[in-house]
Amino acid sequence: MVTTSVAPRVESLASSGIQSIPKEYIRPQEELTSIGNVFEEEKKDEGPQVPTIDLKDIESEDEVVRERCREELKKAATEWGVMHLVNHGISDDLLNRVKVAGEAFFNLPIEEKEKYANDQASGKIAGYGSKLANNASGQLEWEDYFFHLIFPEDKRDMSIWPKTPSDYIPATCEYSVELRGLATKILSVLSLGLGLEEGRLEKEVGGMEELLLQKKINYYPKCPQPELALGVEAHTDVSALTFILHNMVPGLQLFYEGKWVTAKCVPNSIIMHIGDTIEILSNGKYKSILHRGLVNKEKVRISWAVFCEPPKEKIILKPLPETVSETEPPLFPPRTFAQHIQHKLFRKTQEALLTK
Repeated sequence: MVTTSVAPRVESLASSGIQSIPKEYIRPQEELTSIGNVFEEEKKDEGPQVPTIDLKDIESEDEVVRERCREELKKAATEWGVMHLVNHGISDDLLNRVKVAGEAFFNLPIEEKEKYANDQASGKIAGYGSKLANNASGQLEWEDYFFHLIFPEDKRDMSIWPKTPSDYIPATCEYSVELRGLATKILSVLSLGLGLEEGRLEKEVGGMEELLLQKKINYYPKCPQPELALGVEAHTDVSALTFILHNMVPGLQLFYEGKWVTAKCVPNSIIMHIGDTIEILSNGKYKSILHRGLVNKEKVRISWAVFCEPPKEKIILKPLPETVSETEPPLFPPRTFAQHIQHKLFRKTQEALLTK
């Protein structure tokens, strides 16, 4: 018996030779005016640019040098909430292995990938998938993905990890350990930037045992009408931090000071977003920036996102007492991480119903 997937894979659509995209992928009129050619957008040098933060000196023995590096990171987190990290301490070789393995998985025939298909209807979101039109607007995004938890080790479900290519598992395991170490360094600097003890934010998001690293490989096929679609619609990340690799094809846009800014492709960098979780704990001092992904006609774009998320129920997320004062009241009500996600979904559904 042949089972067909619930949602047609975007890759199948893209390779079927269609000249125009199905209506579910066409963005609303008010969005279309801001979608341009991503290659043209990336070339623009005028206007604000996503900051690049060199982490080489983040743990320097020289206090002045170390503080300068930390101050730049804090400034980028405060003003932008997104940055390119360079000299981050993870080897180019390992980053390359992660990318080669992910790309090789997506180069497998679709029927091979379908063996790892998720089942969103039953709540099984880990595995190979495409977005279902489960929001009120019925809108779809021009991407397929592979999603799974990669850290802590004891919470991994190895049965859904790709067996092909053979380096997928070792490369991903090594990367998860390195990235978890980088997350600790970043959280330390952000804690100090709020006048807190160094380990405070790390503890508040679950520490080594409970902070979950969820990996999502986003695969954006070539699109015959890229000016009408989005690879991923505008959103803020719910995570504490998100770390992103990409295959040097532009697509990420950030909504900064009322305009969409296209991120440049910086070789061997890791893009880092501050997510809602840190924005809430810092009472808005660090920003979780609205962002989206454009697609194009010429090149497949792939990105490797790792979301560092607190446990769903164990922690109440609210502004830390030290970030609140009479002049700076709490901007966010107390919610668990699960409640925060539900709240965002509910709000999005309400907005979609109002615009219908």
